[in-house]
Amino acid sequence: MSKRPRYKTIDLCAGIGGIRRGFEMTGRYVNVLSAEIDKYACQTYERLFGVNPFNDLTSEDFKKKVASVEYDVLLAGFPCQTFSRVGLQKGFNDEEKGQIFFHISEIIRSNRPKAIFLENVDRLITHDEGKTFEKIIDVLVNDLDYHVVGVDRDDNGQIRYDKDSFIRNSRFFGMPQNRPRTYIVCFDKKRYDDKVKKAVPVATPDKGSMMVYENLDELLSHDVDDKYYLSSGYWNTLKEHRKRQEKKGYGYGYRIVNMPDDGVHIANTILATGGSGKERNLLIDYKDGVSGKSIVGKKTPLNDEYVRVMTPTEWGKLQGFINYGFIDKDGKDQFEFPEGMSDAQKYKQFGNSVTIPVIKEFAVFIDRCLKKLEES
Repeated sequence: MSKRPRYKTIDLCAGIGGIRRGFEMTGRYVNVLSAEIDKYACQTYERLFGVNPFNDLTSEDFKKKVASVEYDVLLAGFPCQTFSRVGLQKGFNDEEKGQIFFHISEIIRSNRPKAIFLENVDRLITHDEGKTFEKIIDVLVNDLDYHVVGVDRDDNGQIRYDKDSFIRNSRFFGMPQNRPRTYIVCFDKKRYDDKVKKAVPVATPDKGSMMVYENLDELLSHDVDDKYYLSSGYWNTLKEHRKRQEKKGYGYGYRIVNMPDDGVHIANTILATGGSGKERNLLIDYKDGVSGKSIVGKKTPLNDEYVRVMTPTEWGKLQGFINYGFIDKDGKDQFEFPEGMSDAQKYKQFGNSVTIPVIKEFAVFIDRCLKKLEES
């Protein structure tokens, strides 16, 4: 029995390659084209994969390039921009051509890949009272004629789905991070016709097959640089802000995620913006000599409660880039940022990216579905 060839992927809105890497880790996919426009993300991507992904997927030149490439699966972690409030009946007209999803749908239409994998923030489901997500599903199902996992029709032929079935959380895929995200998986109905109903499950994976870390404590670094400890002034500001929020009845404010009495420690969502993602993932980490210390870059001495932010390395572990996604056959971790990359960029790139173990589970799911579709 001959071995099945690997599926070819294109990696759109690639970031630093988290989706690509999750698919590659299965051994069943090979990437043939990428697109990313962020200068610093491109530098990291090139360091990791040996190719600069700089391409603008909205440009006609790139669309011509894609049209000339053979591939099987389209991958895209597209940004959730503000969609216009134009009614569904107008579809993606001229007013909406600035939207990334419009351009992705155009690329899908020209090549008709066997499968599509889309990732976005969990807010996509509720954005504009659910109209944005409804519009995306409508385009995929009615306009492009794809089967979307989790979508069917009622007795009147109307599209129906459970919005929650598209949300998957990294914490249930072996990672100690509470990170709900929207995942959309599609298969070409024109190509596979009625086979999809028999070969494709009604839902995508909702948990992982392996535990990478049982507890946040397992991935935390020891003896980190003093710069990651909060200054006393900043720490006091956070505490005062939280008091004001609590008086107003809001639950906002800083969070310490490794309190001794909290049981299993789980990080909150890390965010590309850095600020709130850091403040809601504070740690208590005792280090001799750090209390009250004055260091360059801090206006006031370091706090005396040993509170610090997570390091970029810890964020990298939470997303599966460090100590998971780039381990070579000799057990050495090959993940590395380009020399001179700032901490601010590292936080942004990890916060903007995906949790690789989650992506790997979806990659396995898609491979199994395609195998059934092509054998039936």
